[in-house]
Amino acid sequence: MKLINMTVENFIKEVDSASPAPGGGSVSALASSLGVSLARMVGHLTFGKKKYNEFSDEVKEKFTQSFDKLDTVNQKLVDLIDKDTDNFNLVMAAFKMPKETDEEKAVRSAAIQKATILATETPLKMAELSLEALEVLDDFVEYGNKNAITDVGVAVLLATAGAKGSIYNVKINLPGIENEMLVKEIKSQCEHVLAKVVKLSSELEAKIEAKLV
Repeated sequence: MKLINMTVENFIKEVDSASPAPGGGSVSALASSLGVSLARMVGHLTFGKKKYNEFSDEVKEKFTQSFDKLDTVNQKLVDLIDKDTDNFNLVMAAFKMPKETDEEKAVRSAAIQKATILATETPLKMAELSLEALEVLDDFVEYGNKNAITDVGVAVLLATAGAKGSIYNVKINLPGIENEMLVKEIKSQCEHVLAKVVKLSSELEAKIEAKLV
């Protein structure tokens, strides 16, 4: 059964087990997805309200675009919940391949490299999607239903946790990649995404705190 088709209770039990997957990667994708879903909930609670109707057409269009953007991001995040676990299983399967002959060793080594690279690409994509979500959450802080400002706050925290957790899962796989140039490139991408995530989340949290005083 796919992880996304499990009940919440069964998913939690699956994580709380001796199986190494689903692990931090899939949980990070889920965290970001829940954050995005919370932000969209705020959107649903904003449209049509008196305060929203008083906004300019430009603000309404901007808010709607951000709302729609989150839907696109969320669809991709949901797909990655299972993909991360699938990629982990590919890595494990590659390590279990026969290695008696030189040919078998070569085939096994190539399979391990391919699977390990996939295992870094997926969480990196999660982090990038989490960043994309954070980049539009300011609209929900500024224009979202004020009674749901704490929901936006939780959305920020979850997307931030999802991004940081995803980057952890990228980094743990890097020592297994033999292509040094690729490793350097991935590290650079991680640093770039993480710096933006930290800056944005800090700014958003400060704005939310100011509205709660």
